[in-house]
Amino acid sequence: MSYHRITLSVNGSVEQLDVPSQMTLLQALRDKLALTGTKNGCNAGECGACTVLLNGEPVNSCMTLAVECDGASVVTVEGLAGNGELDPIQDAIIDEGGVQCGFCTPGVLISSRALLDRNPHPTEAEIREALVGNLCRCTGYVRIVEAVKQVASSR
Repeated sequence: MSYHRITLSVNGSVEQLDVPSQMTLLQALRDKLALTGTKNGCNAGECGACTVLLNGEPVNSCMTLAVECDGASVVTVEGLAGNGELDPIQDAIIDEGGVQCGFCTPGVLISSRALLDRNPHPTEAEIREALVGNLCRCTGYVRIVEAVKQVASSR
């Protein structure tokens, strides 16, 4: 088995990892760095539970090879909070009751943060479009969409 040394910034911390060629970014985050907030849902790029920001863009980490991330910046759900305070989207999801089982929540939070970073005042249609890659079987999305609207209106 061939291993590769990669260097990446994860939630602001520079990490060097030796990873096999076939290891996904999801596996590297969970197994090598113990960042288990990023979930393995479908392992096929369909559910969005594994969504992380890669160089500022949301990606399915289950479909991204770790070796492709050498030199990249990665933000996981653990990286949203800072200085002991939740990110505004995390607060809003809680306030609006946008969490039920919670399995989709990390990916929803990351996709929502990515949307708000590129468009601070999205329409409801834009919010729904940004969340299309995140499968939620519990909430029906209404409260999730309301949470994103809450953050957008407070800016």
